[in-house]
Amino acid sequence: MNHRIALVMGTSTGGVGRHVRSLAEGLRRGGYRVAVIGPEAADRAFGFTAAGLRFAPVPIGAAPSLGDPGAVLRLGLLTRGADVVHAHGMRAGALCALAGASPLVVTAHNAPPSAEGPLALAYPALERIVAWRAAAVLGVSDDLVRRLRAAGARGAGAAVVAAPPVGAPCEGREATRADLAVLPERPLVLTVGRLAEQKGLDTLLAAAPAIADRSPEPVVAIAGDGPLWGALHDTAAELRADVRMLGHRSDVADLLAAADVFCLPSRWEGPALVVMEALRAGLPVVATRVGGIPDLCAGAALMVPPEDPRALAAAVGRVLDDPVLAGQMRARSTAAAGKLPTEEDAVEAAAAVYRTVVRG
Repeated sequence: MNHRIALVMGTSTGGVGRHVRSLAEGLRRGGYRVAVIGPEAADRAFGFTAAGLRFAPVPIGAAPSLGDPGAVLRLGLLTRGADVVHAHGMRAGALCALAGASPLVVTAHNAPPSAEGPLALAYPALERIVAWRAAAVLGVSDDLVRRLRAAGARGAGAAVVAAPPVGAPCEGREATRADLAVLPERPLVLTVGRLAEQKGLDTLLAAAPAIADRSPEPVVAIAGDGPLWGALHDTAAELRADVRMLGHRSDVADLLAAADVFCLPSRWEGPALVVMEALRAGLPVVATRVGGIPDLCAGAALMVPPEDPRALAAAVGRVLDDPVLAGQMRARSTAAAGKLPTEEDAVEAAAAVYRTVVRG
């Protein structure tokens, strides 16, 4: 085997980096020679070098920059000897295509930017470059696959993404709730994610007073950090609801064990890794009907429209007010978790694509 695989990624703060790290380690175990290429910050955040993986720094930012021509030249040099180049994200994919990387596989991980700006204006062009130049194009959700096909990638298919296990809880439910100062009788509604516009946390805060309007009063806990920390913290402080901003946490397994409901109010998601973790924890899940979430949950979650605080509060309230429904949803989550793809599934799916493009 010993095929040489170059995994290329741009700036990432979460799921993409975790997926690339998992894929790189799995491919290495399978006998592939793997190198990861991306911004230095990605190596610091996801520990590629620390895991013994080859890592080469290239500044691939989130938006077009004056450094892009240099990045294209460096990508051309670094990928020249690879048997397959697998880029993650439209920016990374388009720069690899311009660098002449071949055969090229590109996975689209995110929806197009909704706000105006250089990347939003350039995004359709990036999609067309990838569609025309890549030997295989993958999307992490059905809506992305349809969009890629509309851009000209007729053979676009579905990517397999798995959440790396978060491990067993270290402290357990009671100790974690005590650490959070949540009394045993109070329900805990949890969300975990980057504090960015995509995650729709303003919708959760708008729904929080209605969620809190019951006895005993629930606690709404938001774990994560990001650019909206200040704004969300200020809004939460003014609400007539007990909202706890937990910041970055490394004890996600314990938080999931402590929670009674997991809530994800995102405006868009692929196959959200944190939802996979919530399903594995057997939690009732309330989430927005966007991107890859409906397929991921397979009927286990209560689904609501995005940006609808009233519907979100009503769905969370249904779970909190009906112990029978909550028990049924826990059972559904556990059943859905048993059908989730494993990291081995994701590696084998990628390897199958590589074999196809090498033969082609």
